[in-house]
Amino acid sequence: MSAAAERRAAERREVKPFAKDTDDPHLLSPLAPFAGEKPAAPAWFRAAIDAPHERHKVQVEGADVEWLGWGERGKPGLLLLHGNGANADWWRFVAPFLADTHRVAALSWSGMGGSDHRPAYTGDQFVREALAVAEAAGLGERFAVAGHSFGGMPTVLLAAGHPDRVAQAIIIDTPLGDNRRPPHADDPKPHRIYPTLAEALARFRWSPMQPSPNPWITDFIARSSLRQAEGGWTWKFDPMLWKNFSVGDVDGVAGRISVPVAYLWGEQSVLAEHGVVRLIRTLLPAGTRFVGLPDAHHHVMADQPLALVSALRALLA
Repeated sequence: MSAAAERRAAERREVKPFAKDTDDPHLLSPLAPFAGEKPAAPAWFRAAIDAPHERHKVQVEGADVEWLGWGERGKPGLLLLHGNGANADWWRFVAPFLADTHRVAALSWSGMGGSDHRPAYTGDQFVREALAVAEAAGLGERFAVAGHSFGGMPTVLLAAGHPDRVAQAIIIDTPLGDNRRPPHADDPKPHRIYPTLAEALARFRWSPMQPSPNPWITDFIARSSLRQAEGGWTWKFDPMLWKNFSVGDVDGVAGRISVPVAYLWGEQSVLAEHGVVRLIRTLLPAGTRFVGLPDAHHHVMADQPLALVSALRALLA
C-alpha cells in the first residue's frame, strides 16, 4: 500500500470528533459545582504553577504587552502564543516542562490578558508584538514559536514573513482554511459584571464547547481570565476585538513557510476536525509534520497537558 493510501485508510479509521450537547450543565458551567472553591490539583500541576517565572510588559506601538518568561537566557528560544480570549497564563502549567532545554516566553496579545486594548487590531501588528516580546525576553536571534488556536494565525504570518527570526513553527489546533469567527463577532456586547468571583467562575465555559476532565486546570484558566472591575468581576479580553480585527492572508502565505513546521491537533477537536486537517495538509508546505493528540479536544493544554508537553518536547528536540 502506498504512503498516500495508508494515510487515507488511517483517516477513515479516525474517531469521530466530539459532538457538543448544549443542554449538558457540565459543559455549560463546569465550575458551578465548586461554588468558587479551587478544585484539588495534582502535585505536578501545583509545582508547575509555582515554578519561578518572570512577568513583564513591553510597549509596542502605544500599547503595553504582557509577557511571562521561564528558564535561562542563552538557551534556545521558544515563544508560546495563546488563542482567542486567552492570555499568557494559559501556558503556566506547560512552559516549566520546556524550560530545562529552552528559554521560554509567553505573551498576552493586546486586547487580551493583562495587555492594553487597542481601537483596532491586525495580524501584522500581532507579529510585531511577538517580535518585540522575543527581543525583550532574550529568545535569541532565531527562536521556535508555537501558537494555539487563534495564536496559530500570527504563527503562520511570523514564520512565513520572518524566516530569519523563526527557527521552527508549531501550529496547534488552528482551523486554517475555514472562517471560524466567533459568534456575534460583528455585533459584540460589553462584558457583564458579576457581583462575586464565584458567580463569574460559574459562568466560565470553553469556546468552543468541550468537556473539563481536569477541573483544576479549568479553574486556573477561568481565574486567569477574570479581572476585578467596579461592581464585581468581568472578563479581561476586549469584547470588541473581532469586530475591529483584520488577520490578513494567513491561508495564502501558509504554503510559503520555509522553516520546519509541524501541525498538532486534538483528535476530538470541533475546530480542527478531520476534514479540516485534510484541507490543512494542502495549505502547509510539503514536509510538514502532522501529529494528532488522542482524546484531546480543541483546548489541548486543558485536557491533555502532559501529552502536549511530550509532543512539544519531541518536536523541539
